[in-house]
Amino acid sequence: MTQDLFRTDAYLLETTATVTAITPQGIVLDRTVFYPLGGGQAGDTGVLVLANGSEIGIVDTRKGKAEDGSFTHEICHQPLPALLEQLLNQDPSAELKLAVGDTITARIDWARRLRMMRFHTASHLLCHIVPKLVNGCSITPDYARIDFNMTEALDKEILSAAIAELVAAAHPVTVGAITDAELDANPALVKSMSVQPPRGSGQIRTIQIGSESLIDLQPCGGTHVANTSEIGEVIVTKIEKKSAMTRRVVLGFAP
Repeated sequence: MTQDLFRTDAYLLETTATVTAITPQGIVLDRTVFYPLGGGQAGDTGVLVLANGSEIGIVDTRKGKAEDGSFTHEICHQPLPALLEQLLNQDPSAELKLAVGDTITARIDWARRLRMMRFHTASHLLCHIVPKLVNGCSITPDYARIDFNMTEALDKEILSAAIAELVAAAHPVTVGAITDAELDANPALVKSMSVQPPRGSGQIRTIQIGSESLIDLQPCGGTHVANTSEIGEVIVTKIEKKSAMTRRVVLGFAP
C-alpha cells in the first residue's frame, strides 16, 4: 500500500520514500507525492532522486492494477519503458541501479502540477456556474474540459466573467470528508454521471469551495489550490455541442 501524501497536502513537492517493488507497471514506493491518473486528472511527472544523486525521470503515474483488472492500493511511478526494463532485469551494465529497500527522494514537476491544480479548482467553479450533471472531464496541464449533460446553449464570455468573479472573491478551498451514509442521504453532492466516489473505507474525501457562502461541495480525490485567487486568469476557450445531450466546455489560461 502506498501512502498518498497529496491527499492531505497538495503543496508537498517531495518526500523521502522506500522502494517496495519494481514491477512491469512501474516503481512502487511506501509513500509518495505523485498523483496517479484518475478522476479525469492526469498523472504527475517528476523525478526519483537516488542516494548517489542520480535521477530517474518519471513520465507518468498510475494506480496499480491486479490481474483481474481492479485497482490496488499501490501507486506506480513509470519511467521510460527502456529504463524500466533495465531496472526489472537488474542489468549490471546499466548506469542507474535501483532495488527494493532503497531510499529515494520522490519529487514532482511542480510547475506542471500547479497548472492542473488551478484547472481542477476552476472546473469545480464551473460546476457551480453551470448546475448540470457532468458526464466526462479531463484535467491536463494545458487545458481542462468538462462535458455537461444538457441541451441549453452556453456563452463563452458569460462563463469566463463568472469564473473571474469567483476567482477574485478569493474563496477558501478546503479538504474534508463525509461518511458513506452522509453521501447516501445527500446524493446530489455527486456531480458526475460517469465516475462514482470510491466507497468501502468509511470516509469519502470532499472538496469545499467557500466558507461563509458555500460555492461548491462535492466528493473529489484530485489536487486543488487552497484559495480561488490562486487560479489566476482562466477563461473558457471553446464550447462544443458534442451530442444532442452534451455541451463541452474547454478551459484555458488567458493569453
